[in-house]
Amino acid sequence: MRLAARVFAPHYAAPVSRRVKGTTALRAERDAASAVIATLADGATFELLDLLGSDAWGVAPAEQLVGYLAADALVEPTR
Repeated sequence: MRLAARVFAPHYAAPVSRRVKGTTALRAERDAASAVIATLADGATFELLDLLGSDAWGVAPAEQLVGYLAADALVEPTR
């Protein structure tokens, strides 16, 4: 929803907060060979918007970037 003014989509989703498990690449495209736009550190927050097979799409808020990463690199945040 926060990106509605910047990104067009046929529908918007509320993000689900997750933590990155280990260091992982945030990619520009879903393709594993696409450009790495950031490297997310272990424990970084990731706002999950959609799961697409083995990929997760969402927002890395600290970097203010939207991209894809491996879904298995995400875990639920600890309370």
